[in-house]
Amino acid sequence: MEAAMGLMRRMPPKHTDTALSALLSLLPDHSSDLLSQIDQPLQVLCDVDNAKEFILCEYNRDADSYRSPWSNKYHPPLEEGMHPSAELRKLEIEANEIFTVYRDQYYEGGISSVYLWEEDDNEGFVACFLIKKDGSKYAHGKRGYLHEGGWDAIHVIQVGPEAQGMAHYCLTSTIMLSLTTNGDTSGTFNLSGSIRRQMKADLSVEDGHLCNMGKMIEELEGKLRNQLDQVYFGKTKEMVCTLRPPAELLLPMALPDTRKP
Repeated sequence: MEAAMGLMRRMPPKHTDTALSALLSLLPDHSSDLLSQIDQPLQVLCDVDNAKEFILCEYNRDADSYRSPWSNKYHPPLEEGMHPSAELRKLEIEANEIFTVYRDQYYEGGISSVYLWEEDDNEGFVACFLIKKDGSKYAHGKRGYLHEGGWDAIHVIQVGPEAQGMAHYCLTSTIMLSLTTNGDTSGTFNLSGSIRRQMKADLSVEDGHLCNMGKMIEELEGKLRNQLDQVYFGKTKEMVCTLRPPAELLLPMALPDTRKP
């Protein structure tokens, strides 16, 4: 199991599905652990009742059906599927509306979904905030720089029970990035990778859980974007400039004119 997890951490996101299927066939006894611990590229389904798309993941899945955050119904229909309590459902509806604004402000489009459910011990709850942005020029991309590209963000927050006006929050965020450019001068270039970080905090619930969770997601996601920029884009640029220096650096240096006037 440890070797399998090490392999998946080094696997490009676009090959995750193929690699996971192979591991499930090799390690059928560990299928539940593999499915729960390995983040897969997010998939999308349309809620026909609301004409809105929602994101599929392990957190809104029951059997082979997925619950929509818009209608609270399973697709395909499932009679005895798991649903959040009435109080959590109200909070879930509000979270989806707020997160839609956050997504539009930071991503200029894409698809977002938020799911909430109770902890097994009924002390606190768990929230999952998802964003999927297809950056290709044929989908959500507005600038048209990428031939293909995708950004999948998964934020899972465990919220502890309230005590003396405080609550404990544990946020685990995963970002999966993949992009492909295809230009006449540079040819085809592929870059993909993933990063995961965790943040914990004890915060006052005076402003509400959504406010606290939103601040934590915004802060950690900003840090992850900076790390992706430094690790993937920064190192790639360094390697490319080392192997293929810009043309102006290859020109012979001009010698100073020492002739007397």
